Amino acid sequence: MAKKKVKVTLVQSPISALPKHKLCLKGLGLKRMHQSVEVEDTPAVRGMINKVNYMLAIEGEG
Repeated sequence: MAKKKVKVTLVQSPISALPKHKLCLKGLGLKRMHQSVEVEDTPAVRGMINKVNYMLAIEGEG
């Protein structure tokens, strides 16, 4: 059975973001603006996405 994936794209600069929010972006694998990554849809990843949702565009929620 295939794991569910979520595609996230960084659409806002993290320069003035809180340090913990920057760490969430690092954990998601996002380093630069308009970069997209596909991550597994797990509760831990979902929590990181929810914390920095104001900086992200999310596709493939399910």
